[in-house]
Amino acid sequence: MLALLSRIENIGRKLPHPTLAFAALCLIIIIASFVFTLLGTSATHPISKDIIEAKSLVSEAGFLYMLTNTVSNFMNFAPLGPVLVAMIGIGLADHSGYLPAIIKAFTEKAPKAFLSYALVFIGVLSNLAADAGYIVLIPLAALIYKSFGRHPLAGIAAAFAGVSGGYSANLVIGPVDIVLSGLTVEAAQIIKPDYELNPSSNYWFLLVSTFLITIIGGLITDYIVEPYLKKTGAQIDEPDESHTKAAYSPSAFRISSIIGLIYTIAVIAGFQTNVIPMQEGMKGLVVLIALGFALIGLVYGSMTIKKATQEETHWTVISMEKTFSSMAGYLVLMFFAAQFVAYFNWTELGLIGAIQGAELLTQWKLSPTLLLVIIVLFSSLVNLMIGSASAKWALMAPILVPMLMLLNIDPAYSQLAYRVGDSSTNIITPLMPYFALILAYAQQHSKSSHLGTILAMMIPYSFAFLLSWIILLVIWLTAGWPIGF
Repeated sequence: MLALLSRIENIGRKLPHPTLAFAALCLIIIIASFVFTLLGTSATHPISKDIIEAKSLVSEAGFLYMLTNTVSNFMNFAPLGPVLVAMIGIGLADHSGYLPAIIKAFTEKAPKAFLSYALVFIGVLSNLAADAGYIVLIPLAALIYKSFGRHPLAGIAAAFAGVSGGYSANLVIGPVDIVLSGLTVEAAQIIKPDYELNPSSNYWFLLVSTFLITIIGGLITDYIVEPYLKKTGAQIDEPDESHTKAAYSPSAFRISSIIGLIYTIAVIAGFQTNVIPMQEGMKGLVVLIALGFALIGLVYGSMTIKKATQEETHWTVISMEKTFSSMAGYLVLMFFAAQFVAYFNWTELGLIGAIQGAELLTQWKLSPTLLLVIIVLFSSLVNLMIGSASAKWALMAPILVPMLMLLNIDPAYSQLAYRVGDSSTNIITPLMPYFALILAYAQQHSKSSHLGTILAMMIPYSFAFLLSWIILLVIWLTAGWPIGF
């Protein structure tokens, strides 16, 4: 296994710098769109019945699209705004000394043997807080691992596996359950107009999946990924900590943590009492996170940083400026990653591939269990082309759900098979908006990290999750257990 991962990374090393790699991918998409347009590639939309044709970027319309949307592609790229906003507060908490303090407290009490399992588990649960896991947990996991004397990239891998690879698992019903079940109902009503489906229709299976992903993710981290990183001698760069002014203070840590807890309880109460409406609140969750970290950082820093010089008097501004100055490489990488994702979506190539693949499945006459396993595999492949879980299911459900209903397969099972496949390959597709962010996190600790490094780390998780989930699904179907309620 380690030899295979080394070969994967070596192939990745032959790629150019990640920023240049995304620029090259933009060029490849431009050429591919031209070729597929010449071939007349098209598909029929399953809902509107419109003919969707491949669009060439080597055309007047394509040129105008690239010319007029370059700025908006960058500004509207999903990971960009939330990360920058969150980093204002997180950077303040870090430079004030609070984040190092909480890591110190964690490492003194947390059992080292269960660290990987804990991070994967927390990553799975973080899906309830929208994209908070990507923005907060993953970079923090690297620091926690480093504080334990372990490889920081292994921490990134474990947290990323939980947050993204375990996207469809959780202990409670979340927003994704509501969105996907709504799309499933719309598709099912094509056959049965009065069909209804609860968001909890997959709950029991996904509840068990939470513990399955936690165990598999922890094992992969401890016995494959981290040994691989140590064997390859991945260079760990020491960060510049010249900005740190604060020493650890137990009293300041306790007070700021209590204030942070009060703030968290107040936010939760705001959601529960509808003072913060759920829909609007989830959209502003990143801002709430930034405010929380900023509040904690201000309290901790005001109690520990001595204002002896003019520079230290303005430590809050200096902290935020240093945070943004350290993200220059990330911004450049995001620019080209945003163009690549936008170009691919505009050409309609991913959409056409998803529709044609789903139509192919309708022509096969297979047993229900085998057909659901194939849907899992098909969804995992489509996920490499289209990043959004809801967007893919909106396209696939109108074809797959009615087809399986005619074969006496309940739509809840179709939805479950899709979710399993969709989650398993989240962590290995560059088209996933946060993939480039993970690479940027890795480069903060090892400047030699590249696309091959991330793929070599995450492929074991992806295949292990996919295989274990398929086995669990087959066992579940064979036993006839309810998948939800």
